[in-house]
Amino acid sequence: MNHKNIEQTLVLIKPDALKNSLTGYVLSQLSEFHTGLRFAGAKIVQVSKMLAEQHYAEHQGKIFFPFIIDYLMGIAHYPDEVWKRRVKAFVYQGEDAIQKVRTICGPTDPHEAREKHPGCIRALGTVVILKDKSGQEIGQRIDNLIHASANVEDAEREIKLWFKPSDIPPGMHIFPTQISKEHIYYLNGKLYEKYCEGSICLFAPGDCVWKSDIEAINSYKKETISKTSIESVAAKYMINLPFDKP
Repeated sequence: MNHKNIEQTLVLIKPDALKNSLTGYVLSQLSEFHTGLRFAGAKIVQVSKMLAEQHYAEHQGKIFFPFIIDYLMGIAHYPDEVWKRRVKAFVYQGEDAIQKVRTICGPTDPHEAREKHPGCIRALGTVVILKDKSGQEIGQRIDNLIHASANVEDAEREIKLWFKPSDIPPGMHIFPTQISKEHIYYLNGKLYEKYCEGSICLFAPGDCVWKSDIEAINSYKKETISKTSIESVAAKYMINLPFDKP
């Protein structure tokens, strides 16, 4: 496949959209008929805390961080129904995929979306006032139904966070992959080459993995700095595992 001018972008249909039965509407807006884009990957995910924290890593330390983690994990919309907590994740592929999807999504803030881009997906969203335990307002949570990668760099990071290479047809890979030559296990923020009690096998010899994950693991072994965290490497391989507690 000629990947020249071809982009991929991550799209998440968030818990608030699912609760309001908007999946069909969102997918119709993003259909190949409207966008010229094609699915490269799709999955239903019960989002773990690790995955949510890595997805929103840029916001760590901010006052609203715990609230958006609960939002993406589905806790905010389904506090008592764990089985309903899910996100639908997609990779869309095609020319100018990132901007095409973001245009259909509209501005991040639903109020701005309704004002400046009526008819876009996020125009159906809302803004929730956040309060501390004493009832004081401490900020806002934007329930905007959908996530779409902002740029090429974010798209690559986010797709590699949510999808394994095996989740995407080989002919649609646009990021480098590599065949693993070793076992890699994960437990409590650490990686191991041999199984230890309670650890989870992320991948084994012969498995196809992102080349950047191999590079991050090699940096970890050498105790050198990597732009990819161990949690970012592990999160995708632990999606929907029984050990991966939401």
